[in-house]
This record gives sequence, C-alpha cells and structure tokens, in this order.
Amino acid sequence: MAELVKNCPLCEEKGFHLFDRRQFRGFEVVNQICDNCGLVFQSPRMTEAELNGFYAREYRDLYQGAEGPTPKDLLIQNGRADSLIAFLNDQVIVPSRYLDTGCSAGILLKRFEKQYACNVTGVEPGDAYRNHVLKQGLKVYSSLDDLAQVHEGRFDLISMAHVLEHIPNPVEYLSDLRTRYLTPDGRLLIEVPNLYTHDSFEIAHSISFSSHTLQETLKKAGFEIVATKKHGQPRSELLTLYLTFLAQPSEDNISSYQVHPEQNVPLKRKLGMFWRHILERLIPHRTWITLGKSARRTTCV
Repeated sequence: MAELVKNCPLCEEKGFHLFDRRQFRGFEVVNQICDNCGLVFQSPRMTEAELNGFYAREYRDLYQGAEGPTPKDLLIQNGRADSLIAFLNDQVIVPSRYLDTGCSAGILLKRFEKQYACNVTGVEPGDAYRNHVLKQGLKVYSSLDDLAQVHEGRFDLISMAHVLEHIPNPVEYLSDLRTRYLTPDGRLLIEVPNLYTHDSFEIAHSISFSSHTLQETLKKAGFEIVATKKHGQPRSELLTLYLTFLAQPSEDNISSYQVHPEQNVPLKRKLGMFWRHILERLIPHRTWITLGKSARRTTCV
C-alpha cells in the first residue's frame, strides 16, 4: 500500500488530516478527512495494480474465507436485491437494457431479467464469482474496458450496489459511466455503506460516503438526484446502514461545479455509532437481522 493520495478525490483540494486508524484483518487501514469538503478517504492505499490483483483473486477469500459464493453472501445478495427492486418499483422504473457493475454472484442480474424481462449484462472483476455468473448463462465481463470492446451499446439503467466505495476515483468513474455507457435519459442506481452508522473502515473501502458527500460526488460527475433512501435492509430494521440513490444525467453545465462542504463530520460519526451501540444493547433482535445459522449478528456488510 504505497500510494499516498495527494488531492481529495471529491473536491481535489490538497489539505486533509487523519480521521481514523485501525487494524482490519491484518491490514492497517488509515482514513483521512478533507479539510475543505469533509470527504473521508483511505490514504495510504493500494496502487491500481495492487487493487486489480486484490479484487481478482484475494478480496473474497479475505472477507468471507472462500473465493466463491458462500451461503451467507448469497442470503445478503438476495436481501439486497429485494430492497433495490422495491426501491425502483416505487420510482416506476422499468429498464430494457440493464448493466450491473460489480455484479458479484449475479443474483441482481437474474432478478432483473425475471422481473423486467430486460437484457442484462454484468461486470465482475473477481475470477471465481465471474465464472459463477457465466455458468448461469449470463453475460459478464471482467471490466468496463472489456465490455467496451464488444460494443454492447448503452444502457438505460446501470447499478452499482456496494461498489462505489471501492473506487479510488469516484467522480472520474461516474463521469465515464455517464458519457460512455448510460443513455441520455437513463438512470443510475447506487448503494453504499453509510459513514455515520456502518463500520465503513475496511481495507477494500477507498471512500467512506455520507449522504452529503455521495450527493456531491454524483453532482460533480454530472448527475442530478432523483430519489434517495437511508435504510438497513437486509441487515437491520433500525440502523440506517446504507444509502441508496437514484440519479440521472444532469442538463446543467458541470465543468465549473463547486462542491458544497459538509460540516461536523467527526461529530456526526461519533453520534451515529453511539446510537448504534445503544440500539444493539436495548433492541438487539431488531438491530441485527439473523440471515441464517452462518450469519453473525454483529457483522455489518
């Protein structure tokens, strides 16, 4: 992990200071907070080459003890699919061409194919998971660059469920999705952990988003927000562990967009985690939903 971040991934300013330092499964994870906009991001972090190798071969084994899908992982993915489809149905979104970036075991792809009878495509860098998806007869590529080479065309819905927090350069990545892969009237569906309730600080998380910094990231990348939701599904009835956003390409000129800073980020984090601790003690059976015998009640994924 030799790469030191020189500029904030959101506002591009140079000033930042230590926000959190901890050990995560044998790795030291150090997060900084931008003095200008309040974004929390990991630095030092893995280089691009290290990240590519990590997600292709090591990530799943480190996080769940196996390269391929585990029963707990599949339960979580099914629960996320239920939540995301319900969110889309509330917005009356019916896609015809759908791309899921970071499609994991392909559960969301299969659910969309069945729910909306749409053409589905996935991107999954993990070798074992990608092979699992291919065995289901679904189209899946190892990267967006591989997808671009086959000229699949544009998509009217793109999803990133628990993916954006892994991207070191989120504004650039989202801008690329908007200009190269999304139709002009398409929608972008994003879900990330919530900095103020989720554990967040993991070796794989380059960015830790609040609702505010996620909104600003989307706006700077050329999107406008259509709908948002804070929730805990499928892991909690009470904690707002996750942020789900639906966005569309903006008609505004984004070249000179000025990021709006967030204030009191450390205090919000402390209060959110304190409230989580209180709920865990007072109402544990509703704070954490048991997903099966293999699920740990206090694990936040």
